[in-house]
Amino acid sequence: MNIAVLIPSLDPDDALVTLVGQLQQAGVEQIVVIDDGSTEQALFDRCAAMGCVVVHHAVNRGKGEALRTGLRAAQAAFPGLSGVVTADGDGQHAVRDILRVMQEVTRHSDCIVLGTRDFSTGNVPARSRFGNWFSSLFFRLSAGISCPDTQTGLRGIPASLFEFALSVPGSRYEYEMNVLFTAAREGIPLHDIPIAAIYEKDNRSSHFRPIADSARIYAMPLRFAAASLGSFVVDIVLFALFSHLFRARTARAILLATIGARVCSGVLNFTLNRNWSFSSTQDAWWAQGLRYLALFLCQMLASGGLVWLLSFLPLPLTLIKILVDTALFFASYFIQHNWVFHKS
Repeated sequence: MNIAVLIPSLDPDDALVTLVGQLQQAGVEQIVVIDDGSTEQALFDRCAAMGCVVVHHAVNRGKGEALRTGLRAAQAAFPGLSGVVTADGDGQHAVRDILRVMQEVTRHSDCIVLGTRDFSTGNVPARSRFGNWFSSLFFRLSAGISCPDTQTGLRGIPASLFEFALSVPGSRYEYEMNVLFTAAREGIPLHDIPIAAIYEKDNRSSHFRPIADSARIYAMPLRFAAASLGSFVVDIVLFALFSHLFRARTARAILLATIGARVCSGVLNFTLNRNWSFSSTQDAWWAQGLRYLALFLCQMLASGGLVWLLSFLPLPLTLIKILVDTALFFASYFIQHNWVFHKS
């Protein structure tokens, strides 16, 4: 198999050298190790002495950048590659599973091959089980297709998708999720194969930063939430301003203040979501505006209707309103992502 194995690594332990040795014993000769700004070089020197191609980042640039650097290095060092397999160097991926992914790449030259772990086993840390469940659900609702293990680092990329992999944005852990989203949007199949779920030392060797890296992975919904919050504040401020200008508490004055504030905040929310939250400016603004208006009206009617339908519950009406609008907020995100601002 003319397939290279890419191993991005940051401050590794002996597991990296062990993996390289086991791969070579299994007949894998084309191995690229990427040093993503590690403080110590001894283990990378040992990998180089064992015959690996070793490339270095002077400073830590993130897993996404490391994978792109490794892919370019593999293309330069091993002309005519039929694919690459990415694997973690901390012992999470068994050699037998890496070999199986390599074989699947040769059989599926138009697919991204994903080594999918079984999270039902008892050795999976609870935080990893929940994190994967959430990210898989989020991916399914956003992309419309299933991916049981969105966080797997064991992936196969055929040569036909090298340029695709190099073009996907993202410098750190968000890169791997971006690959899946971009593949789904461009109609590139995802091919899953089961692999062992291995967590050494409760996965303490992982360099994943829960807050910073999660913010990068879920940047789009976080921007959507910020845009919604900003629009809500504008709506309240404008309602107060218009109410003050009208200087009357008549039904007509309140209605005009409400409509004026809602229209202004709605235009702001549409503009923020189009240009920032979803960065979807390719489609005509008026077509997106019509879809947004339809959603806006349906959401308003749904809010009133659901609150009325649930008013029989022994709860304060305001609490029911909050629960309904919270559910509609999440529904609105996925509808805007997949329909209003869908990228063709």
